[in-house]
Amino acid sequence: MTQEQTDSLIEYGARRYIITVTVVLCTLLELIDTTIVNIATTTLMGSLGATISEISWVVAAYAIANVIVVPMSGWLSATFGRRNYFAGSVALFTFASLMCGMSDTIWTLVFWRFIQGIGGGALFATSQTILKEIYPPEKIGMAMAMFGMGVIVGPTIGPYLGGYLVYNFSWPVIFYVNIPIGILATFLTLTYIRDNPYDKRESSSVDWMGIFLLIVGIGALQLVLEQGERNDWFESKYILFFTLMAVMGIVGFIVHELTTKNPIVDLRVLAKANVAIATIMNFVLGLILYGSVFIYPIFMQHFLGFTPQLSGEMFMPGALLSGLLMPIVGGLLSKGTPPKFMIFFGFFITGIFVFWSSFIITPNTGVMDMFWPLLVRGFGMAFLFVPLSALTLGGLVGADVGQASGISNMVRQIGGSISVALIGTLTETLSAHHRANLIQHITPDNVLLTERIAKVKAGMMSMSTDAQHAAQQAYAYIDMVINRQAAILSYVDIFHYLTIFVFVTLPLILFAKNFKVDKDNLGGH
Repeated sequence: MTQEQTDSLIEYGARRYIITVTVVLCTLLELIDTTIVNIATTTLMGSLGATISEISWVVAAYAIANVIVVPMSGWLSATFGRRNYFAGSVALFTFASLMCGMSDTIWTLVFWRFIQGIGGGALFATSQTILKEIYPPEKIGMAMAMFGMGVIVGPTIGPYLGGYLVYNFSWPVIFYVNIPIGILATFLTLTYIRDNPYDKRESSSVDWMGIFLLIVGIGALQLVLEQGERNDWFESKYILFFTLMAVMGIVGFIVHELTTKNPIVDLRVLAKANVAIATIMNFVLGLILYGSVFIYPIFMQHFLGFTPQLSGEMFMPGALLSGLLMPIVGGLLSKGTPPKFMIFFGFFITGIFVFWSSFIITPNTGVMDMFWPLLVRGFGMAFLFVPLSALTLGGLVGADVGQASGISNMVRQIGGSISVALIGTLTETLSAHHRANLIQHITPDNVLLTERIAKVKAGMMSMSTDAQHAAQQAYAYIDMVINRQAAILSYVDIFHYLTIFVFVTLPLILFAKNFKVDKDNLGGH
């Protein structure tokens, strides 16, 4: 697009703010729904008579649909028109939310969660593209700041909101809450959002082979990451089959997209501006963001006895701090601060949070022990989302904006899925290793252990338990303590690994070009 065409897409006055609220609200909805169900799994198992393996598909179906649709968003938006595609996605997400709440079997719920994920996948990437087009260059930093607030708040309040709604109402409400907001967002989209007339494609250019390979490759990869741990990874023929499908699909997709005339995902955009480096750093962000959000609630609820609601509340101060800092970060970008230095600072602070976390994971950790590290996490995240968006989209115009946004958002989601999968596997492996080491100290000449068993046994006998039964209970208690300690030590190790990963990848950002968010650079170079 020419500069004149770019300027013609900019909105002004109340219209711009209405569009901003609409797209940020839609992004918030989509991201909340990635985590809101996690907290209701036990309730869903009881209500729908499902096993934990079946319930896992409620989460996996949404994630698989999301990660398939996100990189296609740029092409779909250009093909059907931005306004129609965005409005249709919001409407589909809203209708699927209604059907999720009305589901009376587990597989009906899984189906509608997949459909919900298809609608939701468009909201994230397309929202980012719309915001970049409707704001003048000198205010793009602030636009990305508002978008970043939704990105941080969504995954954070999802578990808290899910726990609150399930505890005070019933599980269908976690889906019904989307309906009034979705209806309003659909109306506002159709009324205020305009198409980009300079980003159109003819229906004859549909890349059907690219669509097929993307669905097979990325869908199979996401399935392996979501289900691998529950099926013993490569001990399962089921996982081996889908791993092979993922490799063949992804390799075939890359080769096809780089050689076809009208690719559905234009991978050539990775060679432009800072897209490649920004995409890698988005992967790192997804891995750290979702990894920490995965570990902390499990630790708080399983080892410290926190309620789901309290676990969610622990993340709120950090999220609020991020929200307060977002406008400041956006202002710094708008004034010409190079994004790469802010990203370096943000990841450095995040690395401190991860390392700090390894010291507070103990059986005696209290609320205040976690308050400050999680606040530091929020501080670091504030300097990541907005500058990363600026780094990803800086120097791009037209269709490249949607393509780069879709690719980077897909990679961030895959990073999160890989993180959760790896942490699940590492927890099991490292726990077994630490348990074996701890058991070596369970010997008859261990005075502290003997005294502990004697105290537990005496306590059991005081409750009218016979000596033999009391001894069995005492040994069972010691076994439980060993398992708990082994699990905690595995979390400490994982935080150490995450720390190393952050600081090893940190220097990469310094290779990014010094791009400033201003009118001179908007055309790309």
